[in-house]
Amino acid sequence: MFIAVDDTDSRTGNCTSYLMTEIIRELRYDIIGNPRLVRLNPAVPWKTRGNGALTLRVGKGTGGKRRIGAFGGRDIFCSAAAAPWEPDASELVETIIPIIERNRSEGSDPGLVVSAERPPASLYKEGVSRIIEKGYVRKELERIGASVFELGNGRGVIGAACAMAWEPGDSTYEVLAYRAKERWGTEREFDPASVREMDTMFPGTFNSWEERAQKVTMIPSTPCPVLFGLRGDDEEETMNAAMHLRTEKIDRWVTFLTNQGTDDHIIRAAGEITENRSYEIAGTVCAYAKRIHGGHSFIDIDTRYGIITCAAYEPSKEFRMLFDNLIPGDGITVLGEMRDEPRTFNAEKVNVTRLAEKYTKTSNPVCASCGKRMQSIGRGQGYRCRECHTRSKEPKIEKETRWAVAGWYEPPASARRHLSKPLKRMNEEQRVEFVNSRIA
Repeated sequence: MFIAVDDTDSRTGNCTSYLMTEIIRELRYDIIGNPRLVRLNPAVPWKTRGNGALTLRVGKGTGGKRRIGAFGGRDIFCSAAAAPWEPDASELVETIIPIIERNRSEGSDPGLVVSAERPPASLYKEGVSRIIEKGYVRKELERIGASVFELGNGRGVIGAACAMAWEPGDSTYEVLAYRAKERWGTEREFDPASVREMDTMFPGTFNSWEERAQKVTMIPSTPCPVLFGLRGDDEEETMNAAMHLRTEKIDRWVTFLTNQGTDDHIIRAAGEITENRSYEIAGTVCAYAKRIHGGHSFIDIDTRYGIITCAAYEPSKEFRMLFDNLIPGDGITVLGEMRDEPRTFNAEKVNVTRLAEKYTKTSNPVCASCGKRMQSIGRGQGYRCRECHTRSKEPKIEKETRWAVAGWYEPPASARRHLSKPLKRMNEEQRVEFVNSRIA
């Protein structure tokens, strides 16, 4: 039986993944495969933090078991497969409703879906890249005979159903460790040096440490129950890496299968561009970057959709300096979100595909007859030798060395979206590091 929940947290606290650990703790069924943390459309205006929904399969397990977490010293295992028997859906709903009611934030709009059958995978693709209506989702859930519970406006039903529909292609893992309840809202205790060591020792992990800024990026700053979230490509390596960290006492931890770091939210080859969605857009730079108060950079590119203004905001730090070093004629492909207001395309990463040549005037031209330097006749009128009266239209120029080079560029780990695929996972490396972040 599949269980999915969404929208029980807020911007200031709580966490739907913690709710899932409470469900796991109270249910007395086998866990089939990893619990799943599924990020959905990051451009949804009403999201809380990471727009993540949680899903879990329970029943009677068969095949081998493996350890995927621990609760207060009790190991948690998942089974490789499920026997042809399902728990009663109504009993599961009755058991889970009180858990949701105890663990929801005020003003949240929780949704719970319990079903023996998953919704179609197309529902996930809609939910991760677009905004879909609750009525459409409810029809799909009715079609498969799912049991549904909701509170508030029940918007969480949308995310829960879309998460349940996810069929992993490209996927990653995240070990989420949680704090003891009495420590929620207090300053987290951890050793940054252990994070740096772990990042070096376990190359399959990602988005944990920012070497350039000597900054930990896997520790949240909100007063939520999460102590840290460690992401990686390999389940065993990621769990081993988590054990290397030196932190305050961990109350519980669980290894989730996730769609994080996959670029699943990016719509490619779109027929048109719509706000609150994320796209891959290719174009030619048609103006030098503009800088505004606050340290944000903007650049216009000419695309098949018309002129689009791309934005690199202050939190992206050195990434903004790529925009500063692009010139008209450069070809780039940008992955990011089309924002509604102001209407800008927020860049998540950029591939510079073509560099235009840039020339600088070094001096007035030299007369071919007498060897003397010519004088300017006037703006846009060329040059003339006073002695020989010969003329030239062009000054002496030299080709400039460009600081930008062809290839991929991404923001530091602290400024990346959960779904954005880091260059590390693309087997790409940023060839130029802009180390002196521009001061606004």
